[in-house]
Amino acid sequence: MYITEDGIRLNACIERPTAGPEKCPMVVVIHGFTGHMEERHILAVSKRMNELGFATLRVDMYGHGHSDGEFRRHTLYKWLTNALTVIDYARGLDFVTDLYLCGHSQGGLTVMLAAALKHDVIKGVIPLSPACMIPEMARKGELLGKRFDPDHIPDTLESWDGRLLDGNYVRVAQAIDVERAIDRYAGPVLIVHGDEDEAVPVEFGKRAAAAYRNAQLVLIPGDNHCYDRHLDRAVDAVGAWLKGRLKADAAR
Repeated sequence: MYITEDGIRLNACIERPTAGPEKCPMVVVIHGFTGHMEERHILAVSKRMNELGFATLRVDMYGHGHSDGEFRRHTLYKWLTNALTVIDYARGLDFVTDLYLCGHSQGGLTVMLAAALKHDVIKGVIPLSPACMIPEMARKGELLGKRFDPDHIPDTLESWDGRLLDGNYVRVAQAIDVERAIDRYAGPVLIVHGDEDEAVPVEFGKRAAAAYRNAQLVLIPGDNHCYDRHLDRAVDAVGAWLKGRLKADAAR
C-alpha cells in the first residue's frame, strides 16, 4: 500500500495482531538513514509489537526503500513531513485507539521531532539508537564520515557508503533543535542503545534520555547500531516497555 504526501508515494505496510479486540493501539515504525522497512531489526521489533496486541504501520521514507523521491534529495524536513502525514493517516484508521512512534537511527531522531509537534496525540515514543547527533555534527562540519566548512556547505556530499547527498541535507540538519523537541514532549519514552554503537555514540542516547521528563534508557551491552549481536535483547526491551504501557492503561 502507499500513503501519498503531495504527490509523493510512501511505501507502507499495516500489520494487525492475529488475535485480540477489534480495536487496538498502533505503532508507526520508521527505519534509518539508507535503510528500509524490511530490515531485520525493523521486522523483529514490529513482530513483537504485533504479538503484544499492537498494530504496526511500517513505512519507507522519502528516497528510501520503495518510496518515491531521490535519496540524494532527502532531508530531515522531508522525513518530518512524511512522519506527520503518516501519523495523520494512522489517526484516521477506525480500528486504532492510541498511537505510538518508533524509529531507528535517523528514524529515531525523526520520531522525536514528530512527537514534539504531535505531542497531544502521541501516547509514547521509542527511539532506537537515535541519531540525535546529526544536527550538532552538521553545525560542526563533521557528518557522514566527512569534514567540510559548515559555513560554506558544498552542493554535493558523498555519504560513507558512496551515495551522494545534496548539500541541503546538511543545511536542514543545522536548523534542527533537538533539545527543544525533547522539551516539548512530556509523554513516556523508551531509548534503546547498543553500548558499542559504531554509528551513533551511546553518549547521545544517554544525553537524550536524561533530557526527557519521562524516559527509560536500556543499554544493550556489546551491541552495535543495528543490534546485530543481541537483537533479541533490544526486542525484549521494547516488548517489556510496551507491556508496561498496557498495564498502566489497564490500571487507570
